[in-house]
Amino acid sequence: MINVIELFAGVGGFRIGLETAGGFDVVWGNQWEPSKKAQHAFDCYAGNFMGRGMHSNEDISTVDTKIFQKQDIDMIVGGFPCQDYSVARSLNGEKGITGKKGVLFWEITRLMRETKPRYVLLENVDRLLKSPSKQRGRDFSIMLASLRDLGYSVEWRVINAAEYGQAQRRRRVFIFATKDETPYILNREYKEDSDMIHKDGFFAKIFPIKGEISDKKKPTSFIMQNDLVKISDEFSMNYYNAGIMRGDVVYTEEVIPSEEEPITLAEILESGVDEKYYLSETAIEKFTYLKGPKKIERTSATGHKYVFSEGGMAFPESLDKPGRTMLTSEGTVNRSTHVVEDPETRKLRFLTPVECERLNGFPDNWTNSMTDRMRYFCMGNALVVGLIERMGGRVIEIEKENADGNQGELDLMFSEKDV
Repeated sequence: MINVIELFAGVGGFRIGLETAGGFDVVWGNQWEPSKKAQHAFDCYAGNFMGRGMHSNEDISTVDTKIFQKQDIDMIVGGFPCQDYSVARSLNGEKGITGKKGVLFWEITRLMRETKPRYVLLENVDRLLKSPSKQRGRDFSIMLASLRDLGYSVEWRVINAAEYGQAQRRRRVFIFATKDETPYILNREYKEDSDMIHKDGFFAKIFPIKGEISDKKKPTSFIMQNDLVKISDEFSMNYYNAGIMRGDVVYTEEVIPSEEEPITLAEILESGVDEKYYLSETAIEKFTYLKGPKKIERTSATGHKYVFSEGGMAFPESLDKPGRTMLTSEGTVNRSTHVVEDPETRKLRFLTPVECERLNGFPDNWTNSMTDRMRYFCMGNALVVGLIERMGGRVIEIEKENADGNQGELDLMFSEKDV
């Protein structure tokens, strides 16, 4: 079994996916919502995984890593928030560099230092690759350099779940890091970067892509600087939706997915839906306005007048397409909320909490321990479980390769070179 620590666990999407793949034991999971007395997500997590591993409801920065000393931690997973990752030298210059307080990525690296897992699998919003707007790519560069300094090689891919057979058009960046000395890395030492992206790397086999190269976004390769402070202060880079870092060398490429047939909204709808989910006439009027095209004259803080323009959205949603990206405001009268025409009643309604769970691939009623409002909120924060299941299966493949060692593939590589 692969022993796993799950950070920023939410209601357990990573864990469901890994356990469905098989071969993983989540020995410790942490979920804590700061400044909130009610811990709905943690209660849901602890209730659904009762009696299996340790469940932590505390500020991750206060967790003493000594609790992991007698556990062989193989993997860390988590969906962490996009924050300001800038770093600076400490005031006296003796303690090296310091990152901003409260930035949760530094807690990931702290636990990595102490537990030395073979694998790290992380999820974030895809804008991470471009933030901050005034120094594009800085934050992601700091992350890559930090993982490199801990002795890890890194692969990343932006994945739209609906393009790989799921029910939601949800785009997220996934980051897979593994120790440099593992056979998985050593076996591929002489593989071209492009080959890693297209056929030999972590994401290539489970999320296949087309062979063509983008004309507008040519692949880029560069040497990552060694000084984190200089990266923080000066460095910027346009990262594409796929890439790899081995040692100091970073390669990034814009890839095109080989799309699979998605699950449609029609396939995830419930029957016999409660009347409370149907829209009132007032709500229909508001949605008609919110989702319609508009041009509004506005005045900026400096007195400058401008026209705010917004395109129209499908109203109601097309049932023969997958859902749009679900946000935490789902279920409210909001432009981003899904509105469907119920196939049975022909009346307009919200998605139910169970339907939102299905959009993310969760079991029905996974979150039924909380109010509808919190169920919508938690699903808006969750990830698509089916993607994690595939990644879990890929980690199992790599684990077998690591157990077998690297001599066989190295022999094959040298025999091919001799030919």
